[in-house]
Amino acid sequence: MSKTAVITARLDAETLAALDALAAKRERSRAWLVAKAIKRFVEEEAALDAFLQAGEDDFARGDYLTHEELVAEIEAMRPKKQAA
Repeated sequence: MSKTAVITARLDAETLAALDALAAKRERSRAWLVAKAIKRFVEEEAALDAFLQAGEDDFARGDYLTHEELVAEIEAMRPKKQAA
């Protein structure tokens, strides 16, 4: 059995009307839609935090390229022009 909590949010009239219209179209409650939206937001933000932390960890280990190194690597991948 999962535990749930009730939270309160203030919405402007336009957003509330849009939420109600979507809830009716989906045959779901406001609460179901809001819970789904919050869950998605939290998952996306957690993934962003993990991505940023991985970058910070790489940097702390010295695992990165300088701007000059990156430019040189990109230039090496470019096709060389043939003499006309």
